[in-house]
Amino acid sequence: MHHRATSTDSPSSSPSVPSRRTLLAVTAAAAAAAVSGGAVPAAAAADDRRLKQLVSRMSLEEKVGQLFVMRVYGHSATEPDQADVDANLKEIGVRNAAELIAKYHVGGIIYFSWAHNTRDPHQIADLSNGIQRAALGRPARVPVPVLISTDQEHGIVARIGEPATLMPGAMALGAGGSRSDARRAAQVAGAELAALGIRQNYAPVADVNVNPANPVIGVRSFGAEPGAVAAMVAAQVGGYQRAGVAATSKHFPGHGDTSVDSHYGLPTISHTREQWRTLDAPPFRAAIAAGIDSIMTAHIVVPALDPAEDPATLSRPILTGILREQLGYDGVVVTDSLGMEGVRTKYGDDRVPVLALKAGCDQLLNPPKLDVAFHAVLNAVRGGEISETRVDESILRILRLKVRLGLFRDPYVTHGAVDRTVGTRSHLATADRIAERTTTLLLNEGALLPLRAAERPNLLVVGADVASPSGTTGPPTATLGAALAALGFTTTVLPTGTAPTAAKIDEAVAAAAGKDAVVVGTYNVSASSAQRTLVSRLAATGVPVVTVAIRNPYDIAHLSGQRATLATYSWTDVELRAAARVIAGRARPEGRLPVPVQRADDPARVLYPVGYGLGYG
Repeated sequence: MHHRATSTDSPSSSPSVPSRRTLLAVTAAAAAAAVSGGAVPAAAAADDRRLKQLVSRMSLEEKVGQLFVMRVYGHSATEPDQADVDANLKEIGVRNAAELIAKYHVGGIIYFSWAHNTRDPHQIADLSNGIQRAALGRPARVPVPVLISTDQEHGIVARIGEPATLMPGAMALGAGGSRSDARRAAQVAGAELAALGIRQNYAPVADVNVNPANPVIGVRSFGAEPGAVAAMVAAQVGGYQRAGVAATSKHFPGHGDTSVDSHYGLPTISHTREQWRTLDAPPFRAAIAAGIDSIMTAHIVVPALDPAEDPATLSRPILTGILREQLGYDGVVVTDSLGMEGVRTKYGDDRVPVLALKAGCDQLLNPPKLDVAFHAVLNAVRGGEISETRVDESILRILRLKVRLGLFRDPYVTHGAVDRTVGTRSHLATADRIAERTTTLLLNEGALLPLRAAERPNLLVVGADVASPSGTTGPPTATLGAALAALGFTTTVLPTGTAPTAAKIDEAVAAAAGKDAVVVGTYNVSASSAQRTLVSRLAATGVPVVTVAIRNPYDIAHLSGQRATLATYSWTDVELRAAARVIAGRARPEGRLPVPVQRADDPARVLYPVGYGLGYG
């Protein structure tokens, strides 16, 4: 039986929680006075002095702890399942989130679905409240609320799933081309995160994806045009931050032109300084101009920006010289996860957090071994490698952000607010409408689409059933089949996978007999992919084939024989339902490619340019 913290609509009534008056005494009016981006105007000077007094009361251990944002396993801050207790003991040396805070004084905690932090909305709210109680109640010497964060980009990266609202991802929004849709998507997403106690979101992605082979960014980017990406980033920053959530543009100085995944290696970007200025920098400039609260670093090497070829996360020329001094950014800088190989390739785990701070970072995210990282920073300060004044600078940026978010006023959330906000009918309808405006029609031979149920009632749905980004949606073939059935078709669903075997292809061909059309969900098709054979064999039956690229829009360059092709840019239910409505003519395809699609046989030639997209009639 799972324990659930007893959170109610009045969590601050708990006797272990400091009074609201105590918290307000720390910084009474700074929330109204402090401005986004970390700058503190003259009117807020008195409030800034209160924060400095707060910092002066901290021990060095408490100061160092404030710099870290750490994972922790479990659905509860105090009573996680035994398997999660065991994982915490093995990886962190504590049993639960409350012990993590007591031992290391961490300033932030990041939620992951795989860490079992995100089961359902009420549980997430209870976990958030339990974390804040642990940070603000005794034995905390200097009570400071925790900044809870997550990666809720939407699209293919989502830690929180249904019943929360899942919005179209970045490239889908880029295809829609609407700044107001991008802003509204972020505002809805932000409101739901805030209701759950999550006040920092590692989104929007500001990378300009100019490399179709990019294994880590791809559809997480708004597109390949710097100006268009910049406009979308600014819109989403505004949406998130109006909803009371700190937006985080990533991955500075730009991760869009890599062929190596920085989770597993150290990519090198060969852009010249001028190319960086015109291609990679505009979205980050736009984010800063929009008042971005935090910016995440990239574990990439850019020799033109730092001849020492250190990862950007550890590069003082990039983070201090360019981001702070040239771009004028004084908000919070957070590292990408310190557990990724990209940042661990050149230096050991004891040097990485120290070098990140020396480079200009403020928040140290998710080190693989917190004990090693914590004591490395502690010893660097005690030994004089890092001054305590430098540490105080980062802590002040972090505390100012916590003030702006209202965490010192009231860090708690309620079940009532969750029920009024998360996954509401209005939010779900907004997601559906936005998704419809992103679906892109790339091919429609003989005006096959839209399909009319009265004319072509019997459909076969085959294709890849990729694991849900959030663990709560799909599988894609079933979702497409159900959506088309709800629109009046008779559907047969046959999952064929990302690498269909000869036997599975034969089964699909046999199943196509007598059908009026076949819908194929394709996923990351390459020159050697068996999905190509599946599509061509199905087309050879004479039954019309409609392919739906459920991730990268580049699939069409490798396929032949189909009569129509749609791109959805993600396989979450909201995108697939929108595609079904477009297939059935209940919605019109309005999306336009935000990236070019190159020819498979000659990548130097463009098959479909940016802005391409067909309509109906």
